[in-house]
Formats: sequence, structure tokens, C-alpha cells
Amino acid sequence: MRKETLNVQNLVRLALVAAMYAALTVAIEPLSFGAIQFRFSEVLVLLCFYRKDYAPALILGCAIANMFSPLGLVDVVVGTLATAIAVVPMYYMGNIYLAALLPVISNGIIIGIELTVVYSEAPLWFNMLTVAFGELVVVGILGVIIFKLIFDKNPAMLRLIGSTRKSKTMV
Repeated sequence: MRKETLNVQNLVRLALVAAMYAALTVAIEPLSFGAIQFRFSEVLVLLCFYRKDYAPALILGCAIANMFSPLGLVDVVVGTLATAIAVVPMYYMGNIYLAALLPVISNGIIIGIELTVVYSEAPLWFNMLTVAFGELVVVGILGVIIFKLIFDKNPAMLRLIGSTRKSKTMV
């Protein structure tokens, strides 16, 4: 690991993000799980666009949150895998719009399959579509708007999250 990842300030930042993701997911539990879900904590995955070491924090936060899922251990494993697939490559995306599509696609497919196999009597296409739609609304629309308003052309906020991107690269 890089030296900057191991400093106390950054470890605290990552722990706070993991805790915020888990707490927000569990706090609005009826909206966070199921075939039709709007997991507002997913907005935080866009932090990975600005700094890649947020990925482990968000994966951990997702795993903790999924311990409270009605799907149980299956969601801890499968749901957390869907998040990992979305957040790990996010930093390498050319712009935030493309980055926001990763959780839409990953969760739509993987969680849609999980719900169909384990939980829901709805058809696979319906589960994939509804999960992807929830992700699109929360991450692709709401998240992108929030992050662009807060971080675009705002060096102080970029420093606060420890961004390794320059504000002019955020197309």
C-alpha cells in the first residue's frame, strides 16, 4: 500500500465512509433492499472516481450493510461482489458519467439475478430492470448532480476527500 493510504487521516476518512454507507443503508432499510430499491448510500460509490482507495471502504460498508439484508448471507457475498465489481474500476473511468454507469450495470445484472434466484417471484428481466433503474436514479442522476455541484471546480472539497484528480479533468 502507498504511504498516503496508511496515514491516520486517510484511514479515518475511509473508516467514516464505510460507516456512513452501512449506517445510511440500514437507516432507510425499506428502500435499501428488495427488487425495487433506492439505496441512497450508493451515492458514496462515486468517491471512488476521485480516489481509488475508497473502494475497500465502500466494499466493507456494503458487506456490513448487507448483514441486515432480508437475503442474509447470500446478499453479504453476492451484493458485496456486485459493489466490488462496480467500484474497483471506477477511478480509471474517463469521466464521472461513465463511472456512474458501473454500479447501474453491475448491480442491475448481479442483484437482479440474486433476487430472482433467492427472493423474488418476479421475472429476471423485471428484477434487473428495477435494480438498474434504482441505481440510475440514485447514482447516475442524483449522485452525479451532487458530486458535480460539490466537487467540480472546488479545490477545497477535493482536498477534503483526498482526491487524486484535478478538478479540470472531471468532464
